[in-house]
Amino acid sequence: MSKDIRPKQRLGRPPSRKRKILGWAAVLTICGGGAFAAYRYGGATEVVVATARVRRSDFVIATRTRGEIRSTRSMILAAPQVPSPRIVRLAVDGKPIHKGEVVVEFDTAQQEQNYLENSTNVRTADSEIIQTKAAHRITDEMDAMNQMTSGYDVQRAKLEASKAEILSEIEGAKNRINVGIAEGSLNQVDVTTKAHKVNQQAELDRLQQRKDKTVRDTGRAKGYLSNMVIRAPIDGILSILPNFRASGSFGSTPPPFKEGDSAWTGAAIAEIPDLTSMRVELKLEEVERGMSKLGQLVHVRVDAIADKEFMAELDWISPVATLNFSRMASAEKIFPAYATLKSLDPRLRPGMSASAEIVIESQPNALLIPVRASFLQNGKPAVYVQRGQQFQIRQIEVGRRNENDIVVVKNLREGEVVTLESPVEAAKRARKL
Repeated sequence: MSKDIRPKQRLGRPPSRKRKILGWAAVLTICGGGAFAAYRYGGATEVVVATARVRRSDFVIATRTRGEIRSTRSMILAAPQVPSPRIVRLAVDGKPIHKGEVVVEFDTAQQEQNYLENSTNVRTADSEIIQTKAAHRITDEMDAMNQMTSGYDVQRAKLEASKAEILSEIEGAKNRINVGIAEGSLNQVDVTTKAHKVNQQAELDRLQQRKDKTVRDTGRAKGYLSNMVIRAPIDGILSILPNFRASGSFGSTPPPFKEGDSAWTGAAIAEIPDLTSMRVELKLEEVERGMSKLGQLVHVRVDAIADKEFMAELDWISPVATLNFSRMASAEKIFPAYATLKSLDPRLRPGMSASAEIVIESQPNALLIPVRASFLQNGKPAVYVQRGQQFQIRQIEVGRRNENDIVVVKNLREGEVVTLESPVEAAKRARKL
């Protein structure tokens, strides 16, 4: 060995304390890494897999939509055929009301005045007719007297004319002339009498027409008075309708009618729905319309009555589509429909929102598994069946399916436990944690 190169440690001399510490640290590091590797890659890892039990139940294919509860029969209370009716009394909105109770009362002051005026006019017309008939009787008596006098003059003139044989020719001609004059006077009296009859009848007809009009006005005013109070025709919950002629801000909902408002003829003031018969009004899309038929069963869930499900039957589907402009981008076609509820609840009210499930197809007592429990093995449906702590894959034969369940036809029994995910994938995911 060259004298220029010296060993750092002489042969046979024991190692220093520093080197011992470094050696033990290296050994402990290697042992710890091995233990971690053994735990990480060689140890058993607990895998949790979601499972479900095979069950028997009714298999249902249904379509879901939204709707609104409405009464099958509602009574609309409208303002009477009265000029400018003004509301002086109005029942409380949303209050239960019974048949016969007052709902709306209108101001009767103007109509009472009209009734009194028309009643007075009727009596005045009767008096005028009586006076006119009395005057006509006087005229008739005078005309009869004139006719009698004229007839007497004619007879006397004819008598004088018959003496022509014993009188002079001049006197005879004069008497014959007098006969003509007397007959002319009689004819004139007859014509005057007939004219009087015509004028009298025309005057009586005019007075009678005026009286008839006054009687009609009186009856109309009396009818107005009888219609100034509107009573509830049925029992129900009162709903006051909006006054569309009331002033308000642009785009805002019109306020409901209130006491002091002036209505108009035929204005809908209030509504009383019949709570003994209710239905859910639906809006079906084109695909839903194609699958729906009259008589199908409908499961109804009312948002405000979450603890109860109502059964209904699809009664009507519109044959014509309407456009729904609820979406700003484009209008969509919808088909209005309704289903009558088979059972009711005292809490039901018109206008409540509801969800409806229309049963398109139903298969009773079917063997069902969740859709998530079905996997493909060699292109065929299969499930992982639990056997103790292990899972065995098994091919099955399936039937119809819906959004949640699949009908199992063969190779599964009720009560067996199947996984909702692949155990292999669950184990890989657990090892990565």
